[in-house]
Amino acid sequence: IAYRYLAPPLLAVIVGYALYELAFDYHRGWWAWALNSSVALVYGVGFIVMTPQLFINYKLKSVAHLPWRFFLYKFLNTFIDDLFAFIIKMPTLHRVSCFRDDVVFVAFLYQRWVYPVDARRINEFGTAGDGGDGAGAAGAE
Repeated sequence: IAYRYLAPPLLAVIVGYALYELAFDYHRGWWAWALNSSVALVYGVGFIVMTPQLFINYKLKSVAHLPWRFFLYKFLNTFIDDLFAFIIKMPTLHRVSCFRDDVVFVAFLYQRWVYPVDARRINEFGTAGDGGDGAGAAGAE
């Protein structure tokens, strides 16, 4: 579902970027322009690949299935990416793509803050967060 909503506007932005680069930026040849446009496409698709969990959280209005280890991993990954984006000399497009993790991480933090954790919700192991087993809740339906 994330692809259906994000792909068309992102594709339009990437095509616009490719046309802008073609008109206003210097390239050694057509191959260099095509390669730069392809890299922009890969970075854009990489952003879309990170967003389905945001849509799942929105649809469920819950983040009970996201453990704190996940957030620790995301925080460390985001911090290291940002650190290297500032320290290492790299192309501007790659530097900007390092900050796409930040956008997704901030959205995860916002969802963690807005959506309450429902302890009665049955997880993937068949148990509820309040210590009950899934059989009682499933039998009550």
